[in-house]
Amino acid sequence: MDAETNHPKGAILSASDSASIRLAGRTIKTGGLVAFPTETVYGLGCDATNAVAAARVFEAKQRPQFDPLIVHIADRMQLDAVVASQTPMAQKLMDAFWPGPMTLVLPKQSIIPDLVTAGLSTVAVRMPNHPIAQAFIREAGTPIAAPSANPFGYVSPTNARHVSESLGNRVDIILDGGPCQVGVESTIVSLLGPQPELLRPGSITLEQLMAVIGPVHCLSSNHTHPIAPGQLTRHYATLTPLTILASAETRPVLRPTERAGLLRISQSRESEIGFAAIEVLSPAGDIREAARNLFAGLRRLDSLGLDRIYAEPCKEEGLGVAIMDRLRRCAAR
Repeated sequence: MDAETNHPKGAILSASDSASIRLAGRTIKTGGLVAFPTETVYGLGCDATNAVAAARVFEAKQRPQFDPLIVHIADRMQLDAVVASQTPMAQKLMDAFWPGPMTLVLPKQSIIPDLVTAGLSTVAVRMPNHPIAQAFIREAGTPIAAPSANPFGYVSPTNARHVSESLGNRVDIILDGGPCQVGVESTIVSLLGPQPELLRPGSITLEQLMAVIGPVHCLSSNHTHPIAPGQLTRHYATLTPLTILASAETRPVLRPTERAGLLRISQSRESEIGFAAIEVLSPAGDIREAARNLFAGLRRLDSLGLDRIYAEPCKEEGLGVAIMDRLRRCAAR
């Protein structure tokens, strides 16, 4: 129990209340953990310059220490405290996509602890496009290191209730800013080599990146020791086994006793007989709506005690690349 505020650990507080933002800032300054909304998913934040607080994040998530965290900033003025150098290409990407769901990997400043960057000489940094996230970071007065606010490897949270169900009192407070509007994690780009590399697909697409900076190399992402978050082969995973169907028209043959769920991208004209539950991510087939609802849909199916989840694939173009990336990692065993 917080003696000053009478809020129990893990309390969900309305982020529309300025007192909640002030409390979140104080919590960070004293080494605490705050779950907060961004436009992508909810993050589990700590002071990015505090190694002890960062260790609490790894402990709360049961996250392996070889997996680096993303550092979040509220404005460009905070960037110099995080990165040691910038390139003209980095400036172009910041001008085009910040604030927004794009993370850049750049050389780090020594003030960022090695634990935050998994011992790497680089740091992943982004400026979220969410008024609550920005207000919270400014109130904290420090860059915020934050992975997604869920146990390591599980489906990312897109609302405050997801955080509470997954982490409970392992987080000090949860700022409730409503559902996330993007729904999949940020695009990650490394600018360390001779050519920029796409390390993780997100809502900022490869085509959008190339329109700003030219050719971008797509790095193979099956890393045992990742250089950016979200690169492990199995990630974003449900407890229920998930199988990706060969196409949107494929229908699995269910065993008589099998309790199966179906995750659809869009509404089918056909009746789906035999499934215990069906989640339609976008009845109209809107890919952005489907991405926004992806993790919530997976969580609902995963809560039903099913034998298996079958997932309909989408076209791998634009935002569909990020959706299929998450589904493949969820399906990996």
